[in-house]
Amino acid sequence: MMRNVHLVPEDEDDIYSGYNDYNPQFDEDIDNDEGFQQAVKTSHGRRPPPTASVKPVLGAGPRPLGTAAQRMKTGMVSSMGRPTTGAQEGVARPMTAVRAAGYSSAPRGMQFDPLNQAKGPAPPLEAKAEDSPEEKVKQLEKKVMELVEESCMANSRAEFSLALEKAKEAGRQERQLVRQREQLASGEQINLDLTYSVLFNLANQYAANEMYNEALNTYTVIVKNKMFSNAGRLRVNMGNIYFKQRNYAKAIKFYRMALDQVPTAHKEMRARIMQNIALVFIRMGQYSDAVTTLEHVMNEKPDFKSGFNLILCYFALGDREKMKKTFQRLLNCALNIDDEDKYLPHPDDKHYNMILEVIRNDTLRQMEREKKTYAEKCIMAAAKVIAPAIESSFAAGYDWCVEQVKTSPSFLEMANDLEINKAIMYLKQKDFNQAVETLKSFEKKDSKVASTAATNLSFLYFLENEIGQADKYAEVAMTADRYNPSALVNKGNCVFMQGEHERAREFYQEALRNDSTCTEALYNLGLTYKKIGRLEDSLDCFLKLHAILRNSAQVIYQIADLYDLLEDTAQATEWFMQLIGVVPTDAFVLARLGEIYDNEGDKTQAFQYHYESFRYFPSNIEIIEWLGAYYIDSQFCEKAIHYFERAAVIQPSQVKWQLMVASCHRRSGNYQQALETYKEIHSKFPENVECLRFLVRLCNDLGLKEAQDYATKLKKAEKARELREQRASSGSRRGSGRGIREHSAGSDRASSADSGRGGSGGSRGGSARAGSASRGGSARSGSGRMRLPDSNEPYEATRREVDASYVDPLGAAAERPKTAARQRGQQPEDEFGDEELGDDLLPD
Repeated sequence: MMRNVHLVPEDEDDIYSGYNDYNPQFDEDIDNDEGFQQAVKTSHGRRPPPTASVKPVLGAGPRPLGTAAQRMKTGMVSSMGRPTTGAQEGVARPMTAVRAAGYSSAPRGMQFDPLNQAKGPAPPLEAKAEDSPEEKVKQLEKKVMELVEESCMANSRAEFSLALEKAKEAGRQERQLVRQREQLASGEQINLDLTYSVLFNLANQYAANEMYNEALNTYTVIVKNKMFSNAGRLRVNMGNIYFKQRNYAKAIKFYRMALDQVPTAHKEMRARIMQNIALVFIRMGQYSDAVTTLEHVMNEKPDFKSGFNLILCYFALGDREKMKKTFQRLLNCALNIDDEDKYLPHPDDKHYNMILEVIRNDTLRQMEREKKTYAEKCIMAAAKVIAPAIESSFAAGYDWCVEQVKTSPSFLEMANDLEINKAIMYLKQKDFNQAVETLKSFEKKDSKVASTAATNLSFLYFLENEIGQADKYAEVAMTADRYNPSALVNKGNCVFMQGEHERAREFYQEALRNDSTCTEALYNLGLTYKKIGRLEDSLDCFLKLHAILRNSAQVIYQIADLYDLLEDTAQATEWFMQLIGVVPTDAFVLARLGEIYDNEGDKTQAFQYHYESFRYFPSNIEIIEWLGAYYIDSQFCEKAIHYFERAAVIQPSQVKWQLMVASCHRRSGNYQQALETYKEIHSKFPENVECLRFLVRLCNDLGLKEAQDYATKLKKAEKARELREQRASSGSRRGSGRGIREHSAGSDRASSADSGRGGSGGSRGGSARAGSASRGGSARSGSGRMRLPDSNEPYEATRREVDASYVDPLGAAAERPKTAARQRGQQPEDEFGDEELGDDLLPD
């Protein structure tokens, strides 16, 4: 059968050669076949219909080949075996489809081109007119979508005002689009999805800008339009707005309306809406209704958020058994994340390890971590809440929670965390011994837990100032986990307290290499650099930390103080102003800024900040002294009296404040009040030389008889002081090691003032304050704070010869009128004669 099949030889170029060859069997009786002869004569002839289908067979066979004469008897069929359509018998039909595609009887060498590509490329499509109405509509529709997208992107960047403007513009453009479609009589082509998107985005932007009434109106337009499918779910958003407005009744109403329109097949959406309803009940204090709703959610689709809220409701109701049961249900909630073993490397599979490098920290992995972290947070918070309530003591409650967690396969590793949290609760209750015992129980457990427990123990001992024990447990924590940044920070703190600042710096740097986000290590490293005098490096550390903790008052203060130490007053002032914006009531910061302005010579600004500091901390002796001196320099002695009286109340054993009060009275012309004040001071401090000098001078000025008595007492007091000085000087020459004693309780003004400043500033300023005060050669050391005159004033303890002359510490007093002055040689009786003085002439 295959002998008549023509095979193309390998060396033949034309694969269609032999196409016109034919089987000799077709020669049988062909000459007598009229239909065939007619077809040969013309290619447009019409063959009579065959009597049977033509199936040519390659090879000889018993069946004879059908002829045209036989086919004429059965029907009209074309020469190719197709039935004819409507042709009359005997009439020739043009044969238009007898040639196969790509085959022709053209001579060889012609190009094979079945698709007529040789004619060249097709002409370009005719461009539509840009000004056609249809094109304008499409361009406007595209513009509306771009505005909606820009509005959403602005919202994601928290640019809510810009997002609202874009949403409004999209709404205006969309209404214009609808009008144009109506003019074109193509209202049935209105894009409902576009209209829905514009309105929905506009409502969201109104809500983001807290324009709740406009948002509710826009949502109402969407919900009431029946042409928008599934628009009823937007009632959840309306309920959220009412919840923010604290209109809880309407919030529940809209949540329930939305819940009715959500099919039962959407279990997750229904569960979330019911969670919102339960939260509203909790806010309203209807815990029983909230329990009913949350129980339904936990039965249908349990999750950690609903379980935690249910525990809180039972805690509010005081149901211990339900709290325990719900905690167990919370532990049985599914995490729906992959097993951790999936991310373990395979030593024999390099291809899998390459894939693992990609998926180890991809978005899906981060989402899984977030879900697990949230679940652990809910469990930990639930244990903290119910532990004191489910048993007689919180320790027993924690033990029950730990046992339940140990039975849970998903959260088995949280048992140790709960134990450590139990120790922290002991710390909050000031039970340090129990906390230490609890943490010491972890020493023989696995390395991670042992490192955490040792870190907490080191921190505890450090707080108790037991540096040796703190150093020991810091070493234990580092041995268990060398990459634990907290352990390295504790070790650095211990060596810092021992004075090894370079070693401390190395530990802090190692902690930062292990965890670049360890803010404690970065802060302590900055303090270490500041301690060893590397101020630029310290400033660099605190600036980096400020980029992480933008509103940390401690970090901002350190930056400002470092700029002050570097004598960059402009930067220091700017950072202190930022610090006041964070802690506007910090009296020390206000005083520090006032000190900077005082050093710069701006007394007005200095007074403003010192006065603000006094308002928030009226017991600061340093600020009181500055304000009093400021008023004296400003010639407002009456106002200075208030501050010195307050200082005398705070430090009643310091005579200088009472002397300043009396001097202010004298300076302001109130001599009688000054005399009374000096007498009170003399009664409290009878050996005070300065007070006696003032009394002698004042009695002489007023012409009182007590002047001689006070002069006698002054001489005795000066002799006693000389004896004390001689004894002290002789004792120091013999090398007794005893310091020179003070002459009186208030004679040495400088020492008492310095001690007062050290007590008030050191406790609040800390190390930074000390570093600022120790800077030598700076502007501050030259000018310092505004002080009372102390170089040549009687308030300072001097060792010069006894001098009964009087020098007013507040300056020379105004000269008295000469008309009432008494001549030296005249007796007092001559002034008034024998007239008796009335009570109205006596001084008040």
